[in-house]
Parts: sequence; structure tokens; C-alpha cells
Amino acid sequence: MEQVFPRPIITFIFALICLFGKKTEAATNRTNETTDEQRLYTYLLQNYDSNTRPVFNAAQPVNVTIGISLTQIFDVDERNQVIETSIWLDQGWRDEKFIWDPEEYNGLKVLRMPCVSIWRPDIVLYNSADDHNSGYMQALAMVHSDGRVFWPPIVKYRSTCNIDITYFPFDDQICKLKLGSWAYDGLQVEIFPKENPVDLTNFVKNGEWDLIKVWSIRNQITYPCCPEHFPDVTFYIHIRRRTLYYTYNIIMPCVMLSMLTLAGFWMKPEGGEKVTLGLTVLLAFSVFMLLIAENMPATSSFMPLIGIYLTTIMSMTSLSVILAVLTSNINQRGRNQLPVPRVLSCVLTFLGKIMCMEVLFIRPKQRNSDNLNSQSKSKMDHRLHRYCGDRQHQFMRNTDSGCLIDYENGTSNSQSRTVCSRDTQIVHQPGSRENDDTNKDLTVILKKLDALIEKEDEREEGEFLIKQWVEVAEIADRFFFWIFVFGIGFGSLFILVIYPLYKNAETIGDSL
Repeated sequence: MEQVFPRPIITFIFALICLFGKKTEAATNRTNETTDEQRLYTYLLQNYDSNTRPVFNAAQPVNVTIGISLTQIFDVDERNQVIETSIWLDQGWRDEKFIWDPEEYNGLKVLRMPCVSIWRPDIVLYNSADDHNSGYMQALAMVHSDGRVFWPPIVKYRSTCNIDITYFPFDDQICKLKLGSWAYDGLQVEIFPKENPVDLTNFVKNGEWDLIKVWSIRNQITYPCCPEHFPDVTFYIHIRRRTLYYTYNIIMPCVMLSMLTLAGFWMKPEGGEKVTLGLTVLLAFSVFMLLIAENMPATSSFMPLIGIYLTTIMSMTSLSVILAVLTSNINQRGRNQLPVPRVLSCVLTFLGKIMCMEVLFIRPKQRNSDNLNSQSKSKMDHRLHRYCGDRQHQFMRNTDSGCLIDYENGTSNSQSRTVCSRDTQIVHQPGSRENDDTNKDLTVILKKLDALIEKEDEREEGEFLIKQWVEVAEIADRFFFWIFVFGIGFGSLFILVIYPLYKNAETIGDSL
């Protein structure tokens, strides 16, 4: 028998088929529907060529406006003369092919489009220190209904910069970013700065440099290759170095080393520590010089201010070492029993009064020998006759004690001893053998006393000459000290304070 399906089952299967057919039709309808942006995007790119300029009249140029938003200064490489910056490069132009009626697209006035799909001006950085293969960020372009196109890619520029290190570390630098079309001349693409070409609202401060000012200038240059002019917009970035780091790490140590140089003049001239200290300070300055030279460009066009300062202080330190050797030599001249010249004595006495130093030995009072020479000969003879009586025994006893007393009192000299010997010879006439022996013994004693007294006088004279030359060395040291104080003080003040005040940033800009 033929099998018959129940009616409810047939009805259920038919309902499922109808429901599935409706869902399939709805899905097909949704697939065929397009959004307003899709329709607009498809409409704008119909017959569009991104390789040709977006103008219908080829005689008309495309006017491109350029502006930058400086966000950060990454690095300023003085040695390679390169500045690295992060910039939002704002570019705007009018594309005559991108015009539509917003009413036809439900009020859609701005469309974001991939930049690879539209024509873009070939804006490049003329003074780039990097290759041009990386290109710009593939940011979306904002297309307006009236044909205006705005494209703001983020770029990281490494540009050349003429670093002027004359006033380092108190220097200002003006670096430029020259932006323009590489292939299009001014008859095809005109470059203009925006109404507000520089935006610094998102700028992040740099730890080494302060941003002073950024401005732009439009130029038109004719190159030897082509008769047409090529416009460009050049942005100038004026930055100033922060000096706190260099003040604490370079300038202050140099000043303290200069003080050590001055301290060397207060050391005793007879030791060799003065020369040792000067050479140590000179070596420390050489280390600072090498540290600065490592960061400076190897150029002969500029001489850094800190280099001039270090060279000046090193020269004065070298001179202080030479003067230390000179004063040590002066200090040793007294051991050679050389008297101080009268002219030098007068000059040093005058300098000692100016520097409020007490001069004790360079212009001494008259020696005792000069005082004795000024005494009358009769007074001295009377003293000798008192020591040398009428009798021989009394004469020998009194003469011996008198001469010794004179020696102990420091009033005995060669003249008195000569007179005493002469009187002894006169009083003691040859009479007996005992007297002759006594005379011989007395003569030997007097000769010994003469030798002892002369040796003592020579020793005192030598010590006095040594003290004279030591005082000469001390006055010379004090004089050189004040000269170095004024020299180092004036040099530091002029080089590190006064001279940087006369720097002119406009002069730096003219050299670019």
C-alpha cells in the first residue's frame, strides 16, 4: 500500500521552507545595501588617478599650505651637527575631483580616506640628515565636501643644523627645517605657510635645551638645473642651552681648581710641594679639556667659550709652576752667600709696604761692626789699657779676661783684637825667658779667639743672607698671588659672565 504522511507533518515542513526562504531573501537584501560613506568613497574614486595633479586646468597650480606642530626635541648632536625632532606635519590643499553635495549623502561633509588612494604633494625635508626611503606615516586624509584635503602625518625628522659653539655652554642655536616639493616647480605646486604655521601646545620640554621661538619664512629659489622657481617654507627653531648641568660639572670644578692654584703661592718656597700642586692642577685641567673636546665638533670655525676659559686658566697654572720654580731658586740663593741687590731691595721694600707686609731683613739696621767702627779709637784704647796693666802678670790676666768679656758681650771685633795684640807687644818687652813663653801663649790664645770670632761672624752673616732671600721669596710669592687673584678673577668674570651677555641670536641666524 502507498504510505501517506499525516497532514500536520506536511504543514510543518512547508512552514520551515517558507521561513528559511524569507531569511535568505533578507540576508541578500542586506548584502546588496551600501552605506553613505561607501557610496561616496566609490563615487569619488571613479576615474580618479592619484598620480596626476587634482586640477582640471593644467595651467593652474595646486596651492599647498604647510604648518608644523612641534611636539619634542629628541636630541641635538653637536659633534655631527644634527637635530632630531618629532613633528606633526600639517598639509592642506584643494582637490577639484573631491567635490560632492552633502545632502545626497545624508549630510556627510567630511570623509576619511586612505592617503595612498589620493594625490599628495611630494613634500620633503631638504636638509634631511636621514634617508628619504621611509616616507611619512600612512595617516588617513580628511576630505571635505568643497574639495579641501587635510593630511597631518607624524614624522620624526633628523635635519642638519649649523651648530655654533662659540658661547658654549651659554650658547643659542637656530636650526632650520626647509620643506618643499622636490619635483613640482612653482607653476605646478605653490607652497605657502598656514595662517598659524606653528603650534606648540603639545610640546614636551627638553632637559638640556629651552625652546625660545619658532617661526617660518617662505622662499622662492631658482636652481641651476631648472629655469622655474621652486617655493619652500623654512621653519626656524631657536633653542637655548640650559647651563645648570655645565655649571655644576665643569665651571664650578674649574673655579675650585683655580683656587688650588692660588693656594700654591701660600706654601713655603723651600719645599717642592708648590711645583707638585701646580702640576696636579694642570693635569686636572687637561682632563676637563679632553672631556669637552669629545662632545664638540671637530671644526676650526668656532672656539668654545669654555675652551678659551680652560686654556686661559691652564696657561696661568703653567705660569704659576714656572714662578714656583723661580721662587724656590730665589729662596736657595742665600745659601750661596749672595747679597740682595740694592735695586731689588728697594723694589721689594716698596711692594711689601703696598701689600702690608713687614719687611725685617731686606733693609736691616746697621750691623754691630759698623757701630764699633764709628766709635772713637781713644775710647777703645782706654778699654784695652784698662785690661792690659803695667805689670806683665796683671796684663796677661786682665787682657785675657777683658778680651773674653768683649767677646761674650758681642763688642769684640778684629780691630780691637789687633790693637790689643799691638799693645801687648809694646808692653811686654823681651826681658826674661818666662815672659817670652807667656807672650807666645798669649799670642796663640788671641789667634784662636780671632778665628772663633770670625767663624761666628761668618755664620751670623750667612744666616742673615738666608733670611734676606727667604723674605725676598715670600714677598715675590705674595705679589704673584695678588696678580693671579686679579687675573683669574677678571678672566673668569669676563669670559663666563660679561662676554656671553653680548651674544646676538640674530647673528647666529644670519649664518644659516
